[in-house]
Amino acid sequence: MKKYILVLFLLMFADLSSQEKVESVMILSEYLGYVKTYHPIVKQANLIINNSEAKLLKARGAFDPKIEIDFDKKEFKNKEYYNKLNGAFKIPVYYGLEFKANFENNDGLYLNLESTNPKDGLYAAGVSASLLKGLFINKRMAALKQAKLFVNKAKEDQELLVNEILYNASLSYFNWLKTYNEKKVYEDFLNNAQIRFKGTKKAFLEGDKPAIDTLEARITLNNRKLNLEKARIKLVKASLGLSNFLWLTNNTPVELQAHIIPDVKTYKNIDVAFNIALFNNTYFDMNNHPKIKSLEFKIQSLVIDRKLKTNNLLPKLDVEYNFLSQAPRQVNSFNIDNYKAGINFKLPLFLRKERGDFKLSKIKLQEATYENEVAKITIKNKLKALQQELSSFSLQSNYISNIVSDYNILLKAEERKFFLGESSLFLVNYRESKLIETKLKAIIIENSLFKSKANLFKAAAIIIAE
Repeated sequence: MKKYILVLFLLMFADLSSQEKVESVMILSEYLGYVKTYHPIVKQANLIINNSEAKLLKARGAFDPKIEIDFDKKEFKNKEYYNKLNGAFKIPVYYGLEFKANFENNDGLYLNLESTNPKDGLYAAGVSASLLKGLFINKRMAALKQAKLFVNKAKEDQELLVNEILYNASLSYFNWLKTYNEKKVYEDFLNNAQIRFKGTKKAFLEGDKPAIDTLEARITLNNRKLNLEKARIKLVKASLGLSNFLWLTNNTPVELQAHIIPDVKTYKNIDVAFNIALFNNTYFDMNNHPKIKSLEFKIQSLVIDRKLKTNNLLPKLDVEYNFLSQAPRQVNSFNIDNYKAGINFKLPLFLRKERGDFKLSKIKLQEATYENEVAKITIKNKLKALQQELSSFSLQSNYISNIVSDYNILLKAEERKFFLGESSLFLVNYRESKLIETKLKAIIIENSLFKSKANLFKAAAIIIAE
């Protein structure tokens, strides 16, 4: 957290000019930690879990006890037609059962005979049950099980979303670093061109060099200035791209200040920043990948849905039994002699709707299973390809380093010959142009290496610790 506070402190002083500030390096791990802590989309990713937890709470509500009161009264021309009060307390339980207690008190001149009850009311205690359809699984049971799975799935999806944000943020950092390194190359060689132009001009005035050498030196100087200006604009654009990922705690965007520079030694700590230093594809457990785990939870949810659709093929047979009493405080008043019971049976003749739902549930489950298998193969092959790519870029990096070193030696030798009068300005500029070209290639290869490591971080869905 101290690192993030330091970065925030450096970013806040926008009122001072960049010339008055000391350059401060923002390393990759510091930057990624800052993004993970404050970026709004990362915070939005946390809402995925909150959303699934709210749905779980909603699903549990299907098993909440309920109090129901129904009061109905009719009075006309000073006559009380009826006065009906019905109160109930219901407790739904897991396996298609519902316990309930009921009280009803009805009176009136025109009350239906079946609704009449003792003067002090009638009490009932009983249970209703689904014996076939809905006994071992029903909508509320399935919704609760699926909601629990969705919470676990949401955690995996949240990890994938955070991983995606950090991946995109790292690409912006690498682009920022690339443009910064390119600008430094042009700055260094602009200084050489300025010194060479001044020396050539002085030699011309003294009669030691022809005028064409002065013209060539000035052309080279202006080319260096042109290239530097292009590199400067690219760096400004890259800095603004990086600023898209820099935010304060109150969701306020921050613009990167000119005195903050990238870490030119990123290659030394990138594996630690991405937490891939100890990554080994041989021992990589595919089943722990957030994408695969998310799909597994999806499959489990679809299995529950298929069970529900299978259960819907059964006939509906609901039974209800209630003990009746007008003196509920006497326990023995509830007995089998006074009761209210009922049976409800329903069976569609063709079951076309139920059979259609069942087939659709099987298709969805097969689709999710195929998707899971394809995802495993895709991730596995991508990791293999990325490791091959990383090996290649590491080798290319060694080659280009040797080429840069050799071109640097050639340039210094050519410069010595030039000052001894044994070479021309044309050859010096040619050697220098090849050196610049090679250094820029080295920067591109390094950037490609960084991107490959970022792709490995994304493909393996590696989690960066807080």
